[in-house]
Amino acid sequence: MVRFSAFTLACFLGWMTLTGCGTLPSQAQTVTPVASGDLESQVLDIIRNNPEVILESLQNYQRQQQDQQRQAQQRVLDQLSQDPKAMIGQSPTLGSPSQAIVLLEFSDYQCPFCARAHEVLKVFMERNGDRVTLVYKHFPLTEIHNEALPAATAAWAAQQQGRYWDFHDALFAQQSRLGEARYREIAQDLGLDVEQFNRDRTSPAALLAVNGDRELALQLGLRGTPSLFLNGQPLELPITVESLESLVANLTP
Repeated sequence: MVRFSAFTLACFLGWMTLTGCGTLPSQAQTVTPVASGDLESQVLDIIRNNPEVILESLQNYQRQQQDQQRQAQQRVLDQLSQDPKAMIGQSPTLGSPSQAIVLLEFSDYQCPFCARAHEVLKVFMERNGDRVTLVYKHFPLTEIHNEALPAATAAWAAQQQGRYWDFHDALFAQQSRLGEARYREIAQDLGLDVEQFNRDRTSPAALLAVNGDRELALQLGLRGTPSLFLNGQPLELPITVESLESLVANLTP
């Protein structure tokens, strides 16, 4: 059985009142300051005697939050469909410059599922890059991947020297070796100015760019990686080259 402290329950009731999640019965509104044990007893009595009020308030609050999230997501998706160039911004792109068909990818360099999707997308773009624009957005899951953010800022730094996609491929090719030594090694292999690379990847601009992508992902309600959108429509995973080509064929006049 779940147990609540007096402090937690008091905060819960105060939260409900402040957020307008329903009106508590009069007995809940007339509680006066009492000792901790008495307060917990009173709060538990209120919940036991009026469970439907608590449940209804929580359900109303959850519905409001879900509606707001759906509206925010739809605004972002509408923008992506109507004005893809604005949504792309300074993100790296690969393939057709026309941006008539845009495949938007949110990904994490340390995510094994992203590495698998990368292999599919690589083949797909080799075969369809004349009509599809692939856009990469950083969504490092820093809570579970400690190298996701450093890898993302390193890739951004490579982009500043025009070698983003080569660096991108190298990160996924040796995903198990991500780390400071590997980032410098890739930069040297690609002939980058390593001093500039190190300055760029540790700069506020790099963090700002990555966090901008992550904020967009959160506005879309994304919870994991990879996440893909084709002309503003979310795609179901897993993907294959054939499934992507079938979707693109339906978009091509």
